[in-house]
Amino acid sequence: MMDRTDRFFRLFMRQLTQQTLLYTEMVTARAVLHGDRERLLGFYDTDHPIALQLGGSDPAELAECAKIAEDWGYDEVNINIGCPSDRVQSGAFGACLMKNPALVAACVTAMRAATTLPVTVKHRIGVDDLDAYEDMARFVSIVSESGADRFSVHARKAWLKGLSPKANRNIPPIRYADVYRLKADFPHLPIEINGHIKSLDESLDHLTRLDAVMIGRAAWDNPYLFAEADRRIFGATTPIPTRQEVAEAMKAPIEAARAHGIPPRWFLTPMLNLFSGIPGTRRWKRTLVERGAEGAGAIDAGLAAVAAVAARREMAS
Repeated sequence: MMDRTDRFFRLFMRQLTQQTLLYTEMVTARAVLHGDRERLLGFYDTDHPIALQLGGSDPAELAECAKIAEDWGYDEVNINIGCPSDRVQSGAFGACLMKNPALVAACVTAMRAATTLPVTVKHRIGVDDLDAYEDMARFVSIVSESGADRFSVHARKAWLKGLSPKANRNIPPIRYADVYRLKADFPHLPIEINGHIKSLDESLDHLTRLDAVMIGRAAWDNPYLFAEADRRIFGATTPIPTRQEVAEAMKAPIEAARAHGIPPRWFLTPMLNLFSGIPGTRRWKRTLVERGAEGAGAIDAGLAAVAAVAARREMAS
């Protein structure tokens, strides 16, 4: 997710789940080729498994980026054919590429030739007036011939004109049935579903029909839902971390980074919703924002604030 799944958010998520595949923000191919790679591609050793998500439409550029991803130690490279923003449309990539499946196939073919990493495709169920199930099936049929390793399907169409990226995440109706049908028609292809999935219960239901589930916004809005993911989704037997344990685990990396001039707020912002749905969440958020410069001290103060709210509620009951 743009402005969300940076290295600081991923470090935080790794305190909750060890086995969930994490994604970078979408990075344009040209940024990778010509920009600050440490800033764009750098990640913590604990981020694995991690996928680099790319935006682009030039097969040669994407192929070079795929090789760079492997050199940097990524576990997967993903091409985003789902983003509907004006910025990506002006660059001739994102959701508008669903109108040109042959070009997407050429991109995947070039990427697979350049790397041994899995090459996956994230796309919508449709775009503009190409929104019938048959349109998506044709897209997947053509692109699958290139050897794409997985199709991650956002179960909403995208409107390229008239709707903002935010509106495109909410206004077009969810059509899970189309994704289920896609798996039935292409049983040999790994199919992943994405879109408005907010719980592990929902994820497990989708997994009775599909191969994988991608959770986006809910990971930011309620990250603690991933605390049980390793046990319920992957069958791990490791203990489920408490919210306090997750918060405590972030203190050491915050202080280590602060010693190198990295602002604590970069780590604390992804943690704001750790206590979502729990009494004291407002105090937690306010404390982290107001005392963010204190780094680990802000976490201690935030945990104390949550504990105080819980104590008052217990006394009142």
